[in-house]
Amino acid sequence: MKRFGFGKGALTRAAEQAFEKWLSTAKEGVRFEGDPVKAIDGILDDVKVNSVELQHSVRRAWTSKVSRNAID
Repeated sequence: MKRFGFGKGALTRAAEQAFEKWLSTAKEGVRFEGDPVKAIDGILDDVKVNSVELQHSVRRAWTSKVSRNAID
């Protein structure tokens, strides 16, 4: 949050920049114009999990990956 601050619209600007950076590194050469958040919204339309369940799922996946890579 150092780059964008805590003001109104900061999270949107951060998300836009993150999506633009991700798309610029995509091997398929995906291009779009307009709001990247709206573009991603269409991609995630068919996900039938609410945000809390999705967060818990990501946490479990991350925890298992980290624990596999931990040094004993």
